[in-house]
Amino acid sequence: LSPESLHQVTILMSDRGLPLSYRNTNGYGSHTYSFINAKNERFWVKFHFKTRQGIKTMTNREGEQVIAKDRESSQKDLYEAIEKGDFPQWDVQIQVMAEEDAEKCAFNPFDLTKVWPHADYPVIPVGVLELNRNPENYFQEIEQSAFSPSNIVPGISFSPDKMLQARIFSYADAHRYRIGTWYEALPVNRPKSAVNTYHLDGSMNAGYSTSSDAYYEPNSMGGPAQDSRFAEPPLKISGDADRWNHREGNDDYTQPGNLFRLMNPSQQQALFNNISEAMQGVPQAIIDRQLVHFDKADPAYGAGVREALKSISGGNSISTQEEPQAERASF
Repeated sequence: LSPESLHQVTILMSDRGLPLSYRNTNGYGSHTYSFINAKNERFWVKFHFKTRQGIKTMTNREGEQVIAKDRESSQKDLYEAIEKGDFPQWDVQIQVMAEEDAEKCAFNPFDLTKVWPHADYPVIPVGVLELNRNPENYFQEIEQSAFSPSNIVPGISFSPDKMLQARIFSYADAHRYRIGTWYEALPVNRPKSAVNTYHLDGSMNAGYSTSSDAYYEPNSMGGPAQDSRFAEPPLKISGDADRWNHREGNDDYTQPGNLFRLMNPSQQQALFNNISEAMQGVPQAIIDRQLVHFDKADPAYGAGVREALKSISGGNSISTQEEPQAERASF
């Protein structure tokens, strides 16, 4: 019922779906952000973090053996590597799209479920991310840390990405409930630069002594004022505002099909096997519906999953369960 997840499901069920460790997997910003240059021009960007340790993965059987012995093997691997000075690194890369190109793009560049083709938007190296210190106090530096996509620096901003728009508010709001209203003043979260804000008082304010004479702006008390140098360029908007079915005119099959065709035969077989194993016990009606999505991505994709399902069931009926009528779900 939700074919927009097919590209991500294809990655998840591929041989990359079970990394050997955190050090051996890539990271992706997923959302579309924006860069604002010195001329106050906006460009849309995607972030990529490519591991320098190489991609290493496990099979399902290997994963079962590892988790049977140590349920925190990935955390342990990362901690021990840093402790012995083997600092993991990731190449930071970006894809850049001119603001006006978004209107002409064949897909919605702000859709979280879509990727930007590298042939059209090649990755550009911008730096290296290195993890070179373990926390000294787990509670203070890990449990009280408050990451949020709303935390940006001058030159980086947001986009019309709908999921990003929701997360900009929800993450920070969750931190206010989880940690406290002054969570941003904790050492692990506070910025390195001076803070100029009208946020004052409230529980847990143990460090900021902002005068209460001026708690609004503008004022005649000499309080902080907005700096026009950091104003963003206007966002161009076109089209009608109306209710619509987001799946109409939305191609959810080309990119999963392209990803499938990039895999070599052994990688495709691993994909078929992983999906067929995950489908065991699933009602037949749901399996049939999901196979249609695979067929639309690539006929060989659907055919391969069918063969794997037959193989794992010994050629018998794939599933004997009936689909629940009250609640229908999709793989």
